[in-house]
Amino acid sequence: MANLKEVRVRIDSVNSTQQITSAMKMVSASKLRKAQNAILTMRPYAAKLTEIMQNISANLDGSVESDYTQTRENERVLIIGVASNRGLCGPFNANVGKAIIKRIDETYSLQYKSGNVEIFTIGKKLFDFLKARKFKVDHRKDELLDHLSFNETLPVAEELMKDFVERKYDRIEIIYNQFKNAAVQILQTEEFLPVGQKEEQQPELSALKVDFIFEPSKEEIVTELIPKSLKIQFYKALLDSVASEHGARMTAMHKATDNAQEMLKELKLSYNKARQAAITNEILEIVSGAEALNG
Repeated sequence: MANLKEVRVRIDSVNSTQQITSAMKMVSASKLRKAQNAILTMRPYAAKLTEIMQNISANLDGSVESDYTQTRENERVLIIGVASNRGLCGPFNANVGKAIIKRIDETYSLQYKSGNVEIFTIGKKLFDFLKARKFKVDHRKDELLDHLSFNETLPVAEELMKDFVERKYDRIEIIYNQFKNAAVQILQTEEFLPVGQKEEQQPELSALKVDFIFEPSKEEIVTELIPKSLKIQFYKALLDSVASEHGARMTAMHKATDNAQEMLKELKLSYNKARQAAITNEILEIVSGAEALNG
């Protein structure tokens, strides 16, 4: 009977866990819908703004330059990682942490050893991941994810731009999960600063190169457009990450709920077998006792 009791306790425990994971799945699905609408609304605007900026850059004759387009030796590098403040979302947080470590090992190992690589984390779980692996985190902004809005991210983006212009950093990169759908998140490593044409886009841009009439002037357009594009790019990365987080958590809780259901089936089967064996033993004992009395 002790065995039956243990199985009953396990069934109650797994059933309770299943209810929790099912509730978390529904909560994540609700949050995902809102986050998905936000990123899908923002993405076309951000993509078009980037396209316009790259087209203008392709048509500049070199007479107009921006502080944000200066290419320097990668002496001082800042790597920004965007993840989550909460767990229970599968490998979502760990993937970003592993990507940061891989980026340092494969691309910036010399700079890191000389102390010229700084890490900026957005997400408590990412900070914990890197800290557990003895990586120094120089800057944190976990609170950005609590109430994400463009106005909240604006001062951070402006501070990053200021640090680049003042040569505190020669290169700034962002590593985050790009939202594709609820089940798929694509790990991205993007160059935030300096601003430049991506190599794979240069042939396309050269084909689009035409004579533009600039109003009011090239200088004013570049001066206004590049900072705005950078602020939008930073905000979009965080929106992508938040949508990816809810998608990853919903998927993880869906799998956990299914696993709990399978475990419940196995436990109930084991319970019924043990109960049947216990009843059979009791019947045999009663029959044996009756026969002994009759004998």
